[in-house]
Amino acid sequence: MSMDTAVTGATASRPSGPEISERAAVTLPGRLALVVITVVAIAGVWLVSDGAGKPATALVALGAVLLVLAFGVARGLTPVAPGEARVVQLFGRYAGTIRTDGLRWIHPAARTLKISTRIRNHETAVAKVNDADGNPIEIAAVVVWQVADTASAIYSVDDYTQFVTIQTETAVRHIASSYPYTSRREGELSLRENAEEITQRLSAEIAARVASAGVHIIESRLTRLSYAPEIAQAMLRQQQASAVVGARQRIVEGAVGMVQLALQRLQDEDVVELDEERKATMVSNLLVVLCSEQATQPVVNTGTLYQ
Repeated sequence: MSMDTAVTGATASRPSGPEISERAAVTLPGRLALVVITVVAIAGVWLVSDGAGKPATALVALGAVLLVLAFGVARGLTPVAPGEARVVQLFGRYAGTIRTDGLRWIHPAARTLKISTRIRNHETAVAKVNDADGNPIEIAAVVVWQVADTASAIYSVDDYTQFVTIQTETAVRHIASSYPYTSRREGELSLRENAEEITQRLSAEIAARVASAGVHIIESRLTRLSYAPEIAQAMLRQQQASAVVGARQRIVEGAVGMVQLALQRLQDEDVVELDEERKATMVSNLLVVLCSEQATQPVVNTGTLYQ
């Protein structure tokens, strides 16, 4: 399976939500608004206190209006902490996002929703999945992510954190079932031997699945990969047998090369003249010495091969 196929499949199965993209909200500096509100409030208090003992109530009414106006405008003061954003909703419609930290002023009738823009990580639970060969394996992964589009995160899904969790676990299971634990054919990708390529494809699939929630995937890594306990011992013996066979093959290849080199040197330097029977005996003895796991015992032949 190619990465394009995996990502296309993930994109096709991805649920779609409202097409809302993040844009900057219209705001004013909060400190300036705070100064104006304070001046208006002080003026309102002064008018009310000055007109309280007089027969005319015009000053009291004006002061009350100023106080109500000051408190109403103060509702638009919105503090934004570093590492977070505020999604502004005015009269039921998306009005933009505030990402500038500090004190900002928005329309007093607007409602704000706080959303974190910090980098987060999520580690999936250990899942038992059958790989491409049908062998049960245990796999887990960690994904590092961040909210990139606050509007999509708020309005496209109910809970973007839970959405990322579920889609990550789904992608891990899909990747685990798409590749074998160990490769048996030349050029075949496997979970164990091709960890770098597998993690790249995992990151691409997770990114495709959570794109509708406005989430950016920074990195993903496999944190656990092993055979399930019920077949672990059998697979360990199989791996050990394969390792022994591979080691024996390397030893035999090296021994044959050394024997060929020895015979060639003896012939080139005219050290001794060997007929076919003596060559066969020498080859046999050298292979025994080179391929044996135990130390060989020298035997001194005082006769000839023909006596």
